[in-house]
Amino acid sequence: MQLIVMGVSGSGKSYLAARLVEATGWAFAEGDDYHSDVNKARMASGIPLTDAERIPWLDALHDVLMRWHRSGINGILTCSALKADYRARLTNGLPEARFLWLDPPRAVLADRLTHRPGHFMPAVLLDSQLATLEAPSGEANTLRLDGTELVQDEVARVLSWLRD
Repeated sequence: MQLIVMGVSGSGKSYLAARLVEATGWAFAEGDDYHSDVNKARMASGIPLTDAERIPWLDALHDVLMRWHRSGINGILTCSALKADYRARLTNGLPEARFLWLDPPRAVLADRLTHRPGHFMPAVLLDSQLATLEAPSGEANTLRLDGTELVQDEVARVLSWLRD
């Protein structure tokens, strides 16, 4: 199984994914690590990425998921996965893939981004990410969490959902 922890920047993807990796022992890939230096520089400058600039990144993440799938490895990947097309591209050929959508309120996101030192994604891009987000409401194999609960409660809920 491949679990993609998705949501806008500041939603808590990396933090929750790390706790899930601790609980499951599954492989892990941080989606941000697969952005090109050019894309990171653009975002750090407050310039949102275009769809065309995201495609190579999404394809690299799909490759990670496919390697896990072909090797029979369960894995957890973090990725904003903002649009339905992006999610389809990520999971093409991966019928067992699931999405965990972290969806905190805007005020929580803004606060987290303001207090997150050393990350290339500035708070100024939050509104562009929220505008780009196509909520996966109703998409199969997706669990939505508001991303503000105690992490141990979120982990327990996700593990229960994955078992079902």
